[in-house]
Amino acid sequence: MTEAEFRASLTASAPPAGISQALAGLWWDAKGDWAKAHECAQAQEDALGNALHAYLHRKEPDLANAAYWYRRAGRAMPTGPLDAEWEGLLADTLR
Repeated sequence: MTEAEFRASLTASAPPAGISQALAGLWWDAKGDWAKAHECAQAQEDALGNALHAYLHRKEPDLANAAYWYRRAGRAMPTGPLDAEWEGLLADTLR
């Protein structure tokens, strides 16, 4: 899936079939559904899932919980805007 295809899919009522849980989590987050995004992050038990999980808790904000998930993801907690982090996660997930 390309970034353009992903962004176009945001007009739908559900994420595209066959995408990773991390990408589905970003999709739900873009649609404003934190709870569904969180479920997706929990379902992908790898570095990308952990990074998404961390981002969501930073967004919540629950910084103590976010710090735990950033450590699990092997990443430092960003200090920049959440939008920039989301864009970075999207790029990482589409690789």
